[in-house]
Amino acid sequence: MAGPKILAMVMAGGRGERLYPLTLERSKPAVPFGGKYRLIDLVLSNLVNSEIGGIYVLTQYKSQSLMEHLHQGWHISDPRGKEFVIPVPAQMRMGDSWYRGTADAIFQNMNLIENHRPDLVTIFGADHVYRMDVRPMVEFHRKSTAWVTIAAIPVPLAEASSFGVMRVDEKGKILEFQEKPKDPAPMPGRPEMALASMGNYVFDRDLLLKVLVEDSRTDSQHDFGRNILPALVSSQRLFAYDFSTNECPGSGKGPERGYWRDVGTIQAYYDANMDLKNPEPVFNLYNRQWPLRTANYNDPPPKFVFDDGERRGSATHSLVCEGCILSGGQVKDSILGRNVFVHSWTHVSDSILMDGVDIGRHCQIRRAIIDKNVRIPAGTVIGLDAVEDGKRYYVDPESGIVVIPKVGGPEQKTSQIER
Repeated sequence: MAGPKILAMVMAGGRGERLYPLTLERSKPAVPFGGKYRLIDLVLSNLVNSEIGGIYVLTQYKSQSLMEHLHQGWHISDPRGKEFVIPVPAQMRMGDSWYRGTADAIFQNMNLIENHRPDLVTIFGADHVYRMDVRPMVEFHRKSTAWVTIAAIPVPLAEASSFGVMRVDEKGKILEFQEKPKDPAPMPGRPEMALASMGNYVFDRDLLLKVLVEDSRTDSQHDFGRNILPALVSSQRLFAYDFSTNECPGSGKGPERGYWRDVGTIQAYYDANMDLKNPEPVFNLYNRQWPLRTANYNDPPPKFVFDDGERRGSATHSLVCEGCILSGGQVKDSILGRNVFVHSWTHVSDSILMDGVDIGRHCQIRRAIIDKNVRIPAGTVIGLDAVEDGKRYYVDPESGIVVIPKVGGPEQKTSQIER
């Protein structure tokens, strides 16, 4: 028997305010990740690899960078019109306001669902790091005869107060929603853990359309997690899908199973990137059975030149993307995006350099995130003196990581950076 017809709606309009200043000029889903990818590539790869062909990407906040990336990397040509990845800008179809919440974003684009006429609608976020086969979640949804299924991840009970928690029975039926509770409900059979919502949903189409219309007539926050889903609990047809049981091809039962990271802060973003370069990373970019897709730019291979004492082009324990030239400069424990140039006698360590960064001679760069196309003058020292860094650059108050954005914000002393 043929499976259900599924339409995916990807929420990609987030501001990502806690990722400032990386989100000065782009939305959070457009933030680069792992050298050559964007955060949105992760959810789109999960959906496409799960054989979900119809995907709408709902954009809003500073979406130009994201739209260009989708055009470059996710243009799918299907004469039948059954497989597509289409960005949908906010169009004010239902009034004179932008999206007022996650549910309102779907409500304002209900025509896409009505025209496509799917059996099920998946609603996924676009700014988390994880690998997921969506098909087992859909199968769980159908076997449970659920109206809505919510992907959930087990978190230690001591940390659960930072999440939206669900109290469930032994079969996964949701009995109660708890928003950042002081005393979170434990999982059945796992009293040391609680189930936190990942913000990914599977809806029966007719129910979704019905509740969206009903919510639009109320004075609510028009949000799935805060309004629509809690109101449906009494129906007894809401279920939680335990993401830790998800088996993704190529991942097996290793440490990546159940790995999900919200990269909403500079520290979390930095840690997720740094994991990728490890000999045995938790999140493995090299899973050939579940590949990550992104835009390809036909750049030349990376080049490492000079081997003369301290003037040696080298990179160790690092990811180095296409087009990079390490011209007598040394890189360690770092991630380099496309077309990065590291000049002679320069040392870069524990850093993320995005596309087009140019590091001059005799520089020392440590624990920094340098955004696209920034030129660092010769002799610059970053990350070795917190006091001096604070005078010249933006320093993340939580982690102490120096972040140099594409365009100077009010906290950045732009006179120190050449562009």
